[in-house]
Amino acid sequence: MSGNVKLVCHDCASINRVPEAKLGSGPKCGTCGARLMDGKVRELDLATLEKSARIDGLPLLVDFWAPWCGPCRMMAPQFAQAAQKLSPAARLAKINTQDHPQASPRYNIRGIPALILFRDGRELARLSGARPAAEIEALVRENTRLAA
Repeated sequence: MSGNVKLVCHDCASINRVPEAKLGSGPKCGTCGARLMDGKVRELDLATLEKSARIDGLPLLVDFWAPWCGPCRMMAPQFAQAAQKLSPAARLAKINTQDHPQASPRYNIRGIPALILFRDGRELARLSGARPAAEIEALVRENTRLAA
């Protein structure tokens, strides 16, 4: 690994440059000190999602969900498990479409749960419906050529 990766802090939305070799050692945001890579799913607002999807140099998988959605709640532990397994090669985040209703039309979400994979400002893939952790991991690995 060589070079730096741009990552948006999911707590304060600051842009950070992280050496690729340090991604696995728990890098922190230079502005607020929050961990950038900890294997946990982060809840985002729409502005932070848009910034992170546009800037992040690592794969970013976003779960579009709502608290009233049974399949969304059932998939949450599977999504968290996938986040742990994919870290530090990818980051996983969620956006609550009930709290951020403008997210659905912005990303053409027709039903939830919906997963969209971003990297370097591009949408790489999307998947609808509740999925087990293995399928969530496979979505990221197949579309980003990450090693299994």
